[in-house]
Amino acid sequence: MGLVQLLKSQFLSQLIICYVFLVSGLIVNLLQLCTLPLWLVSKQLARRINIRLGYCISSQMVAALEWWSGTECTLYTDPKSYPLYGNENAIVVLNHSFEIDFLCGWTFCERFGVLGSSKVLAKKELSYVPVIGWMWYFLEIVFCKRKWEEDRRTVAQSLQNLRDYPENYWFLLYCEGTRLTPKKHQISMQVAESKGLPKLKYHLLPRTKGFWVTVQNLRGAAAAVYDSTLNFRNNEMPTLLGILNGKKYHADLYVRRIPLELIPEDEAECAAWLHKLYQEKDSFQEHYTQTGRFPGPIVSPPRRPWALINWLFWCCLLLYLLGLLLTQLISSGSMLTILASLAFCSTVSLGVRWMIGQTEIDRGSSYGNKEESVNI
Repeated sequence: MGLVQLLKSQFLSQLIICYVFLVSGLIVNLLQLCTLPLWLVSKQLARRINIRLGYCISSQMVAALEWWSGTECTLYTDPKSYPLYGNENAIVVLNHSFEIDFLCGWTFCERFGVLGSSKVLAKKELSYVPVIGWMWYFLEIVFCKRKWEEDRRTVAQSLQNLRDYPENYWFLLYCEGTRLTPKKHQISMQVAESKGLPKLKYHLLPRTKGFWVTVQNLRGAAAAVYDSTLNFRNNEMPTLLGILNGKKYHADLYVRRIPLELIPEDEAECAAWLHKLYQEKDSFQEHYTQTGRFPGPIVSPPRRPWALINWLFWCCLLLYLLGLLLTQLISSGSMLTILASLAFCSTVSLGVRWMIGQTEIDRGSSYGNKEESVNI
């Protein structure tokens, strides 16, 4: 282990990263709160400001992946589709098998310049998570309760609100509804057998209703569906804690651009189309398992410096302020103040560790662990 890698793996380094992320995130959340009156005056201006403020938070996580851990991201796609990425609204269908698959999705959003404006269909509970969840609220992220009768109306309305969005965005969608685990896969395949659907080896059955509602409400606003399949080399199962430790991974992403007009408008036909899509995604994963690569040429976008610049700005600002505070503490010699500072550092560490825990597979939601909940 080299000196740089040794420093990255130290708890103090990770504590500094956590401190910068949490404090800067709360500052950005406060600034977002200050934009509320602006929505009454100019909705589009408020949206553009929140896109930049949201970027200040999400790009820090991308910088940690790309610059701190040095994780490589390779894109397999059609060179003819490549110029369109980032220049149109799109629905991105991702597989949900890894703890950091959302972060890899953000990385490609960043490389094509749509990180600040991009959306996701997320469970309602995440809206209460400080920093990320609160940021998402102001970015008009679409939240769902996973109760179809309620979600059908609320999700459709949230999607309709995006039709006049002022900047290009990608709508990231996990059609499987929950992260893949052996137990959930077993139950999902039992449902597939009971419904006479082909079994999948690397995916759960997709939730067709959410996909259909998304496509129907974004027709005319989004130009295409980007079918995206993610994998990691050497059968690695990367974690967010691994990223904080500076561990390097190599992600491979296969993307197919499918014009939205090719997707059926009828709900039953759209559901059949999505099931076929996931059978094809399964074959791509099988190809990767056997050959170590996805089919097609590699057309990888370069890393952009803006995420790193943003991260360094917040590090310099907040570490400078922290240094001033520590200097005053040492000079004052007040035991009460020192203990309060230690308690603050401990709270920062525990807070970030809790948020990291929300991404861990073995601590994921129980959604999909019961056959009746899968069969929706």
